[in-house]
Amino acid sequence: MMPIKTFVSERRAANLLAQIRWRDGVYCPRCRDESVIRYGSYRVFQRYLCKDCDRTFNDQTGTVFEHSAVALRKWFLAVYTYIRMNTSVRQLDAEIDVSYKTVYRRVQRFLRALDAPRPHLKGPVEIDEFYVKAGLKGRERDQPSRSRGLSTRGRGTYAEDKLPVFVLADRGTGERHVIPAKAATESRIRLLLAARQQESLTVYTDGFRAYDPLDEDDAFTRQYVVHGDGEYVDGAVHVNTCESHASLARRWLSPHRGISKDRLTPYLRAFQLRREVFRKPGKEALKTTLETAL
Repeated sequence: MMPIKTFVSERRAANLLAQIRWRDGVYCPRCRDESVIRYGSYRVFQRYLCKDCDRTFNDQTGTVFEHSAVALRKWFLAVYTYIRMNTSVRQLDAEIDVSYKTVYRRVQRFLRALDAPRPHLKGPVEIDEFYVKAGLKGRERDQPSRSRGLSTRGRGTYAEDKLPVFVLADRGTGERHVIPAKAATESRIRLLLAARQQESLTVYTDGFRAYDPLDEDDAFTRQYVVHGDGEYVDGAVHVNTCESHASLARRWLSPHRGISKDRLTPYLRAFQLRREVFRKPGKEALKTTLETAL
């Protein structure tokens, strides 16, 4: 159920922000000192005074919600529906009655604040890649625009406006990670698999030649299926989990009508967060969403 009360009460929204923001104790966002005292209020937010640097701050200071004339409850609703329901920015501007540019800038600020994925691979691990057509949308160009289709076929690179996105599915922990790259190369694959908990990691792949050097490395036990030969499953050897997760990622990107390759990473981090809160109740999902950016 959606946390409706938080979305209609500014004080409830402010209390939730304070609860999450100071979950490890109140500290000064400027000098990081914990010698702070309550110092009145600012609108519905608690105000504080740092006894070390003698500066004041409130619950919003230093967060993605600071310096905004828009009610905090509206931003909470925007963030919640964006992550939980994959609502487009254009629809958000109509729902919360805030201009498109204002919503877009705040959403982008929220996305940039999301943590990068930190895989700790237990294994066995599936790894596969898919490709996203992403050009220079929203960025000034020094040359005429190309066709919207971005017609590069097959595998591509960042320079070709067709970015590889790796999917890692750790069968040992059940975690799945979606990580974009500038090119699908051996060095990038090794970097993705470096954070492993075992000396020899079992890796399941398809027949893409960039994975071939793993066969000669004692740190990995590679097993693979060759899709080009019509081979998709060989006992426990397959990358079906990765392909399923990739299809969900494509659907996540679809409503946003084309994404700049410079901003693809934050959008995929939002997708990771969406999968994390997918089965959680509304209030818990909102708290988890805010905790990732505060």
